[in-house]
Amino acid sequence: MTIAQTSPAYAVPFAELDALTIGTVAVPGDKRYDALVAPWNVAIPVRPAAVLAAHDAQDVVEAVQFAARHGIRVTPQATGHGPMADLTTELLVTTKELDEVVVHPEEGWARAGAGVKWLRVVEAAAPYGLAPLSGSITDVGIVGYTTGGGLGPMARTYGLAIDKVRAIEVVTGDGVLRRVTPTEYPELFFALRGGKGMLGIITAIEFDLVHQPRFYGGSLWFDGDDAATVIERWLHWSDDLPELGTTSIALFQLPDMEGVPPMLAGRLTLSVRYVWTGSAEVGERWFAAMRAAAPVILDDVADKPYTAIDSVHTDPLDPTPAHEAGEVLTDFTAETADALLALTGPGVASPQILVEVRQLGGAFARPGEHPSAFASRDAAYSLLVVGIAEIPGVEDHAEAILTAMQPWVGGHRLPNFTFTPEEYVDAYDEVTLARLRRAVRTYDPDGVMRIGGVLG
Repeated sequence: MTIAQTSPAYAVPFAELDALTIGTVAVPGDKRYDALVAPWNVAIPVRPAAVLAAHDAQDVVEAVQFAARHGIRVTPQATGHGPMADLTTELLVTTKELDEVVVHPEEGWARAGAGVKWLRVVEAAAPYGLAPLSGSITDVGIVGYTTGGGLGPMARTYGLAIDKVRAIEVVTGDGVLRRVTPTEYPELFFALRGGKGMLGIITAIEFDLVHQPRFYGGSLWFDGDDAATVIERWLHWSDDLPELGTTSIALFQLPDMEGVPPMLAGRLTLSVRYVWTGSAEVGERWFAAMRAAAPVILDDVADKPYTAIDSVHTDPLDPTPAHEAGEVLTDFTAETADALLALTGPGVASPQILVEVRQLGGAFARPGEHPSAFASRDAAYSLLVVGIAEIPGVEDHAEAILTAMQPWVGGHRLPNFTFTPEEYVDAYDEVTLARLRRAVRTYDPDGVMRIGGVLG
């Protein structure tokens, strides 16, 4: 263990926390500090007064109780994919070392520690023909993704990841480790699923799997010059798509670098993403209309094992200095597409590497068996804009895209597509906000959890 000293930013004896825990405690200047706090998005400065790499749930309990005693606030971090600099200023508790994975094939569910990424569960469930409702890339952590709702590539068929949660083990802001289920602490069960880390630090989560050994899908790529034609076809085609199909489109400007197929590098392209959870033969027939939309430059849509699910969204694996922005849309029409392409389409000097529109609806729109703090079920589409943070003008351009989309923006934003503390409140309706605030008062009366403080 590191023998941590008092942080130069706070007169708090972090050496005391080091003595109480098995995991590593570090403050700025310690050898392991930078490695422990490093987020996936390297454009976001994460510099807490101290960080604890928890070894087990008891370490988390000690950290929360320590913070309460010394009047500081805590922020959890699992895999580091969703940090906010404003929320990581005092004590950061990282749960990367909580890495258990257990699959129960007979009953069709799994248990995972808070530090586990989806890939391990996907691979552990695959031999039994089972699959989790994982994210668009399996390199993302389970806990952060799920507590934000969990919008994955099979969402129109099976709904959100929160709809499959059976139990959550969490250290709440009052420093108590609780096992939370629909019948044990039901208000906490509601708040944790959608509340995105406001109530405590999750140490383990249990969730149902689905029988999905294979899928028909992948990504189909077109030249950017054909974007308007393809998007028009996609609009009409997706309107009739059954719930067995989940789809999205994405404008890409991929660099000419190792790992990027040459036919996609250094140019504007449009990717049509598709997952069909029924038979491959029917899925192929449904997708034929998109294959005929324009000349195809790369076709990766095929019958695949679920372990190949990352091929659908083709998200990057490596840490990236990204600037992200997003909204939810009430509709996506021909006029919407024209407004989007005017800023991101052919002949436009757009600094964005990704502009994505996901069709929602289907099982996504239906509440799960148990109520949750997720207020975005009415959204028809989601919009995500990602640029390289170091490119001049990328933030202003992203804001211009969101402004152009305003006629179609409506509803509550997705918790996982919130990128500033202020945006958190916009993810919830008034009734949900009231329930979240009541849960914070009950389970974090001293305001120890930093994220819960954004509710005001």
